[in-house]
Amino acid sequence: MNLVSASAPAIETRGLRKEFGQKVAVSDLSLTVQQGEIFGFLGPNGAGKTTSIKMFLGLVTPTSGEGFMLGAPLGDYRARARVGFLPEHFRFHDWLTATEFLTLHADLYGMPRAVTRARIPELLERVGLAAHARNKLRTFSKGMLQRIGLAQALINDPALLFLDEPTSGLDPGGRLLVRDIIREQRERGTAVFLNSHLLSEVEITCDRVAFVRHGEVLQVGAVEEMVEGEFPVQVRARNLPQSALVGLEQWATIVHANGEQFTLSVGREADLPVINRYLVEQGAEVYAFHPQHLTLEERFLQVIGTEAGL
Repeated sequence: MNLVSASAPAIETRGLRKEFGQKVAVSDLSLTVQQGEIFGFLGPNGAGKTTSIKMFLGLVTPTSGEGFMLGAPLGDYRARARVGFLPEHFRFHDWLTATEFLTLHADLYGMPRAVTRARIPELLERVGLAAHARNKLRTFSKGMLQRIGLAQALINDPALLFLDEPTSGLDPGGRLLVRDIIREQRERGTAVFLNSHLLSEVEITCDRVAFVRHGEVLQVGAVEEMVEGEFPVQVRARNLPQSALVGLEQWATIVHANGEQFTLSVGREADLPVINRYLVEQGAEVYAFHPQHLTLEERFLQVIGTEAGL
């Protein structure tokens, strides 16, 4: 039975809550992840991210609320068969070779051996481990283990892929590889649920993100929307009349001015060429004009607060 339909979200939760005795790990989680999107799940340590993922995977039972994954209630084994998962803290069978390890996971999914034999070489090649197919995992570096972990998460050709800190221990080339594989999954219609503390990676990889604290979504939206808002512009200009600074206030707020250098706070990117043209028309010689757009990390700290500890 194929549980995935064109209309069913990859993940949908309403008021999901998890208590461990007196401790509330997830208080009120409501979100929707669509098929074919890369969704970033961001929050400080202790925000309930890991517990939330465990509830999605059916490893932990919610205290209250409801949720669906690939069109089925959380915990449905048929839906879980369509899911790939790379946990942050993995403990792989280091006495197995790379091929034996992937074969084991394919068997756990009930994949036909003929399919497995064809798929494993493709995956090892894709994650850059083709030359290590017969090597035991105990000989692998941290980065190589991360790559073989990604291969096992993809072995069943999942419709939904959970990646918890997938670039941990990887060098820049490894992070680029993971980024490319994630985008390939999106192109084939797979939903990717990404948890990472590397917000610069999230910003260039994800379609949408959610900021989570105490197991509750504080803000969710497209990455482009998250980094919108007022941003500073550093300007250096000579011969600018004092009266011209007052005229700038129709587009921006002057945050700081010191001789030839001043900082503006601008609300719309479309106003940048207008401001630059205005300065020239007022007789200024503009030597520098540097917009400094808000990053996802800066927005994260605005929404979550400095307790994030990044």
